Amino acid sequence: MKPSGKTIQIYLPDGNPRSIKIADITSRTVAAILIPRAKLEDAAQRNELNQVGVYILFGQQEGRSYAYIGEAENSLNRLKQHNREKEFWDHALVFISKTHYFTKTHIKFLECLCCDLAKKAGRYTLNNGNNPPKPHLSESAEADLYDNFETIKILAGTLDYPIFDELIKPKTKEIIICKGKDAQAEGEYTEEGLVVFANSICNLELTKTAGDWAVRVRAELLAADILKQKDNILVFQKDYVFTSPSGAAAIVLGRAANGWVEWKYKDGRTLDQVKRQSQVIEQEPELD
Repeated sequence: MKPSGKTIQIYLPDGNPRSIKIADITSRTVAAILIPRAKLEDAAQRNELNQVGVYILFGQQEGRSYAYIGEAENSLNRLKQHNREKEFWDHALVFISKTHYFTKTHIKFLECLCCDLAKKAGRYTLNNGNNPPKPHLSESAEADLYDNFETIKILAGTLDYPIFDELIKPKTKEIIICKGKDAQAEGEYTEEGLVVFANSICNLELTKTAGDWAVRVRAELLAADILKQKDNILVFQKDYVFTSPSGAAAIVLGRAANGWVEWKYKDGRTLDQVKRQSQVIEQEPELD
């Protein structure tokens, strides 16, 4: 079945692409408002925030991505409170109803659903502690809110916070392998970058060619418990996305590496051969 397309509108209130963004699927009633923490005072001028909503705070500490999911009767007031009390976050993502449809019970249900599915996806460490309880709703109301959540998931991913998107291991023929000495890693090349799968093995020692970047990233991954030492190897504890094949290969092999050549399919072809060299460019015919 052909995937259904979506038309997403992103509005920049001050024209700055790194400032506040308001996004919505044009045929849906849920909108997302992305707010850099430094722009919270400007966001306070937006009427959209003075209503019930579900929000997510995002931030990073010691190489680990954190998130906090909550709900509020007045989203702006709650963000102001977190601005005073929580240190870790640098962006907030607020989801509201364009038609003011959501009630307190609705957003409590969505908060619970967001927490459950963010934990299942495992991309961010949640600062929530215990899961919020799920309120009782009619079957039809729950069905509507699950549909609203699908919009929330798409908008979050569109705004570069794919907190609900699971990393699913592909079919065998799509898996790529990087190995050398003790290293034996499996991964997949995706639209987000190169995913190294859990239980992949890295060489323990870093050579001098690895460079400062590899030293720093290895330290961050170890501090975040994404990598753990086991005897004379390092093992990925969870799936992890690198922005480039070469970065992933360098961490796995412990040395400078060309990831396009080091990552190979099970039939021996390199990532370069499959994803770059196979892209035939048709030449325009010469004019007489």
